[in-house]
Amino acid sequence: MNKNEIWRSYGTDYREMTRRLMAQTDLAGHILAKINVPATAGESVQPPSCDKIRIGIKPNLVTPSPAEFGGTTHPEVVAGIIEYLQEKGFTDISIAEGSWVGDKTSEAFEYCGYRSLAEKYNVRLIDTQKDSAVSVDAAGVKLSICGCVEDFDFLINVPVLKGHCQTHITCALKNMKGLIPNREKRRFHTMGLHKPIAHLNTCIRQDFIVIDHICGDPDFEEGGNPLVRNCVMAALDPVLVDAFTCSLLNYEVKDVPYIRMAEALGVGSADLSSLRLITCEGEAAEDTPREHRLLSVSYAVDESDSCSACYGMLIPALDRLREEGLLDRLDTTVSIGQGHQGKKGILGVGKCTRKFDFSIRGCPPDEEEIYQGLKDYILNHR
Repeated sequence: MNKNEIWRSYGTDYREMTRRLMAQTDLAGHILAKINVPATAGESVQPPSCDKIRIGIKPNLVTPSPAEFGGTTHPEVVAGIIEYLQEKGFTDISIAEGSWVGDKTSEAFEYCGYRSLAEKYNVRLIDTQKDSAVSVDAAGVKLSICGCVEDFDFLINVPVLKGHCQTHITCALKNMKGLIPNREKRRFHTMGLHKPIAHLNTCIRQDFIVIDHICGDPDFEEGGNPLVRNCVMAALDPVLVDAFTCSLLNYEVKDVPYIRMAEALGVGSADLSSLRLITCEGEAAEDTPREHRLLSVSYAVDESDSCSACYGMLIPALDRLREEGLLDRLDTTVSIGQGHQGKKGILGVGKCTRKFDFSIRGCPPDEEEIYQGLKDYILNHR
């Protein structure tokens, strides 16, 4: 597999089709090619034995929700990767992830099936919310990343191809946010989100990408409205993957600034004209993106440096109000985000707006709390 290629398989036996896809794209060969350091001074440098190579697998477990909901990586996909690796003699395998701020990774490991998966295959689970942090220079930007990253010899990224209520899409590049501490996730939003995501990918280099394009939600990061595609893909270039994701979700690359930023920093190429798509199993389904539900409610939000978890709970709540015909009765915008801390206003969501006249508390409040709170405001506080 070359850097300008994306290989894809279609089917419903996700574990087996992933295992075959790893064989077809020669994942083992890519691992050994990276570990085999070029010889210097005429001396041949041999790679360590396969069982000594430390492999990290990074899924997307943003919330404790089943993969069928459209927001988290199917455990069957990760199982297929692990089975392939173990068949090839790679046994030092860890699954590393940190859920978004407000949810516990330990609950996501349990609820999403990764606790039982780890026990079945005898692999480690690393909760990056509890991991140590190290400071790094990410192409001129100081960032904190989780210590486990420096322990891996080879990193396999397993994102879900889906929408995002703040960045429009999330796939390969943004999935690396699960490898930074919670406090850094909050700081990313005060930095504008796009720039730090691009720079993060200069210091956390994903070596191989397995994309879960089975049923990702095209609008919301946490899922809820899955769009079934039954596809698993493999690639080497995260920038190319995200540019392709834009095309599948009916966005332009320019709509997601961190893609071009990452390209300018040398992370990869967003040139879709050079993309070679290879379908190695099953029949490709036609990608017909739905209308973006986010656009129909975002006009009602005054957002300033909000965390993904908080904003991600607000948007589905607003969508429910829209479907009930209540959103148009809202007489003010809904303020949200760290930029509103210490300020006064009319209507806000999250503890950052606690000084507002009407504030729905929580860090973050859940979707039901926001929905009920806004419904109460619309009906009784106008």
